[in-house]
Amino acid sequence: MIKEQWYAILDARQLPVRRPIGVTRFGEKLVLWRPAAGQVACIADKCCHRGAALCGGRLVGGRVQCPFHGFEYDPSGQVAFIPANGRASAVAGNYKVRGYTARQAHGFIWVWYGAMETAPADIPFFEELDEGFSYGQIHENWAVHYTRAIENQLDVVHLPFVHRTTIGRGNKALVNGPVVTWQGDRMTYYVENTVDVGAKPKKASEMTDYLRLYSLQLQMPNIWQNRVSDKLRIMAAFAPVDDQNTMIYLRFYQRFVRVPVLRQLVNALGDLADRVVLHQDRRVVLTQRPVRSELSMGENLVPGDAPVIAFRTRRAALQAKADGR
Repeated sequence: MIKEQWYAILDARQLPVRRPIGVTRFGEKLVLWRPAAGQVACIADKCCHRGAALCGGRLVGGRVQCPFHGFEYDPSGQVAFIPANGRASAVAGNYKVRGYTARQAHGFIWVWYGAMETAPADIPFFEELDEGFSYGQIHENWAVHYTRAIENQLDVVHLPFVHRTTIGRGNKALVNGPVVTWQGDRMTYYVENTVDVGAKPKKASEMTDYLRLYSLQLQMPNIWQNRVSDKLRIMAAFAPVDDQNTMIYLRFYQRFVRVPVLRQLVNALGDLADRVVLHQDRRVVLTQRPVRSELSMGENLVPGDAPVIAFRTRRAALQAKADGR
């Protein structure tokens, strides 16, 4: 994992108001709850007393209570009350578990993977999606590391093969470019896939008019969008479960139909189409080895893999920076 980053880990609708839930993210068992309206808490899901899972407990005054002996934890992970010791007794500082800064924004629950005190106020997102768009969403677990799931969406070479019956129709196997640009930690990549009629593909440096082309974006560390048109977007969050699993949240955003009932129908149909395409990807991605990708893995890459290479390079740089290397 890249430290000191905001990760989208959960659909906000999956977190109830009146009870805690347990999830696995970053290879760790976590418990999440809502201490008050508009707030989210996230701490390690293991009582520091006897190791019981806190997610099986209940909420008491904005704190999560361990179901075993009633220890109450605040959103920082500190035990605030030990019933067996009585309310008059202070709680020592060593009675605590790891806490994470967590927030709700853009329909997701986000967790800052780093020290709580270093979490910045801004959460990176594709801000235009909050401007008049509605969306439908599907989610499912893939048995791959989240880097593999992300790289599948950066792969502009696979379309006519994996998706030959859907979005890859037309046998446009020749890849011009792609051109990759960065603004901060947001990658935009522009690509032109054409039918191979015997011409050599254009290099990225030869594509001076690339801004007119189809484009997609990746916001580090784990959200992506396909900018299909001004009124239609496909967006995904790749929540790291552990080294072998990723929870994918795939959203169909549109703003060409706004009538409530009809809008819901269109979004539902968009979800169905997204599921078909996603499952075409899954059939291949789950066969990739190793399950986790790295900057260099002895592969024989091609120019069309430029977005994948750019992602790996930026990810390695962010990891090195966070680790002080």
